[in-house]
Amino acid sequence: MEVDVAEAIKRRRMVRAYDTRSVADHVLAEVLDAARRAPSAGLSQPVDLLVLTEKPDREAFWDLAFPVRDGYDWPHLFDSPVVVVPLVEPAAYLRRYAQPDKAAAGLTNLDDWPVPYWWIDGGAAVQNLLLAAFGHGLGSSLFGLFVNEAEILRTFGVPPSHRALGGVTIGYGLREKAVASSPLARRRLADVVHQGRW
Repeated sequence: MEVDVAEAIKRRRMVRAYDTRSVADHVLAEVLDAARRAPSAGLSQPVDLLVLTEKPDREAFWDLAFPVRDGYDWPHLFDSPVVVVPLVEPAAYLRRYAQPDKAAAGLTNLDDWPVPYWWIDGGAAVQNLLLAAFGHGLGSSLFGLFVNEAEILRTFGVPPSHRALGGVTIGYGLREKAVASSPLARRRLADVVHQGRW
């Protein structure tokens, strides 16, 4: 399914309720590949994706990420057939910027980076993931890992050099379960853009 990029940006929403239908392997591969193609500083490519499609893996993940689910507002979030944990490796920047074509930048220590680009570049990969899912007629949602991040990563064999950006669910959304998480309206463009000066 092809969707215009502008349309996808306008219409994509966080989906927090899924049916249990699986996502075809070739569709999932295309969605994941969109994340791989995101920009990164110096082409450092710091992003890895832990992809959980097997039910026991997803259940182990949910038990750690949401240890208390009773009364949760979106119980069908946990029916998602795919959970992706996007990961970043800050040291990838040090390796890349130690190479001859980047060494003049002097970014030899993570503290040298005025902005931690691993989070920015990881965010770009997540946005690509969300938009690609929408483009294939799938729902998706980004959520935080507010508890047990280190234990989740250890459980799935992720090296300690990596950090999770959160989790992303992907699957077929339940339309009748659509509920906004906030009554807030999106800020107007005129309130966001400061042309020439603040």
